[in-house]
Formats: sequence, structure tokens, C-alpha cells
Amino acid sequence: MAPRRELLLLRHGIAEDRALGLEDAQRPLTPRGRERTAKVLERLVALGLAGDAMVSSPLVRAFQTAELAVAAGLAAGFEPSAALAPGGQPEPLLERLGQRLILVGHEPDLSELAAQLCGAPAGCLRLRKAGVILLELPQAEGEAFAGPGARATLSLLLSPRSLGL
Repeated sequence: MAPRRELLLLRHGIAEDRALGLEDAQRPLTPRGRERTAKVLERLVALGLAGDAMVSSPLVRAFQTAELAVAAGLAAGFEPSAALAPGGQPEPLLERLGQRLILVGHEPDLSELAAQLCGAPAGCLRLRKAGVILLELPQAEGEAFAGPGARATLSLLLSPRSLGL
């Protein structure tokens, strides 16, 4: 029997408001966003949801979220990828799938990816800031991912509030 393969989708934490005049790509996490995200990440580690690889959007708020995830022990490190920037194409990243791959990014892209992988209609999932979706992906023997016809199973959809934060 092939080992279970999972995809953990993590939305960045609360970022500075666009009204401050920063370019979207440069908006950092707020102090509250850093604190709340760090607490979410601690809970994820305590739940045994650490991953064996992590890829992040290069936008500042996602990059900072990935740094917090590494500091919390959710992954040993991460690499940035433009595929996770808003409007990117994250599907090729699934070829890297190990036991549990973590993707750190943005809405609506992450929830749309999850819905697509589950075969659900677009717009049926909504990921809150610092929220998490965990999918179990089908795997064909000897392959990283069974492909676009295969359907993932939604294992978890967590918001900071559902974690008591």
C-alpha cells in the first residue's frame, strides 16, 4: 500500500491595509497578524501537521507567514515560488508532493485549488487569514500524484477561531 500523501494549504496572516499606500506585494503582516499566525502555527505543530516540504508565495505577507511556520517547527525550511503569487498556477508544485507538502499563499487561489482538487464547485470553500485546508491526495503506484482526474479528500478546514484564537 502506498503511503498517504497530503497537501496543507496555509493562507497568510493578517496584513497591513492597502489604504496605507504600500504596493500589494510589499504589504507585511501586522503585529496582530504575526501574533495570531504564530499561535495558529503552534497549534498545527501540536496537532502533528508538520510537513516535509514547504513552498511560499514571494509576497511579503506570505513569506513572513512561511518564516513563522519554520520558526514554529511546521517545516524545516521553505522556498518561494511565483506559482503561489495571486493569480499564479500552483498545480505544477504538486509534482513535488512528498508525504505532506505545505503551500503558503493567498485567497481566492488556495481555496480554488482545494475545490478543484476535490472536484467541488469554485467558491464553495473560503479560507480565512491564517486558516488551513488539509487535503488527502490519491496516489497512483509509483507516482507523486495521480493527476487531474483523481479527487482529493478534504480532511480539515480550520480557521484561527476554530482553533480557539
